[in-house]
Amino acid sequence: MNKLCRLVAEEPVRPSRTSGLVRHVPDRPGHDLRYAIDSSRIEAELGWKPRESFESGLRKTVRWYLANRAWIDSVRTGEYRRWIELNYGSR
Repeated sequence: MNKLCRLVAEEPVRPSRTSGLVRHVPDRPGHDLRYAIDSSRIEAELGWKPRESFESGLRKTVRWYLANRAWIDSVRTGEYRRWIELNYGSR
């Protein structure tokens, strides 16, 4: 979480307040303590390698969210629910 806060703070256009936004909450029962991906098999069998490192992908994600504030606001208002109902409600 600290890495995410540092990346946000490094951006020229960022929220006015980034400190104090992290809130620790009790863990969910059955929640995994750690997530890890072992891509050695796909690398060995198919020659696949990720295009992004964790850090570069996280940085791109931060930049996308900062550049798309209107999308974030529409999610916060619940506007997307109307779109889902309109497009998928009859299924």
